[in-house]
Amino acid sequence: MSNEVTVRSIQSADFDAWKAMWTKYLEFYKSSVQPEVYQSTFGRFFEQGEFEPNCFVAVQDGQMVGLVHFLYHRHNWHVANTCYLQDLYADENRRGTGISRKLIEAVYEQADKDGAVSVYWNTQDFNTEARKLYDRIAKLTPFVKYQR
Repeated sequence: MSNEVTVRSIQSADFDAWKAMWTKYLEFYKSSVQPEVYQSTFGRFFEQGEFEPNCFVAVQDGQMVGLVHFLYHRHNWHVANTCYLQDLYADENRRGTGISRKLIEAVYEQADKDGAVSVYWNTQDFNTEARKLYDRIAKLTPFVKYQR
């Protein structure tokens, strides 16, 4: 097995591997989506539009080992958009090998190219292993999330 991990944009042939990986992500958060959401979300990755979601995947030895979903939105305090990193997942058998860091850094790089003022994300407080990485490459904010 090669240690080389490549990050690239998702491709139409990636649907099955992406769906399996995103399902594992959703299960980690004790969540699920309806079957039509898989089709809808995947299709949006290929639509042209400023606010359509984006997806990068991490590939190692020809196998998908990670994914990240991100999107841009307006920000009332800035002229430029901001970037929301919505979902991040690395294969559980390869955690701790730098896959998540590479995916986040790919989003940082793309957001910089696209002129976004910031990149932000949420995680659950119990996600302690991931938070060790997040504490090294981002700044923890004091905000508390409320949701209806």
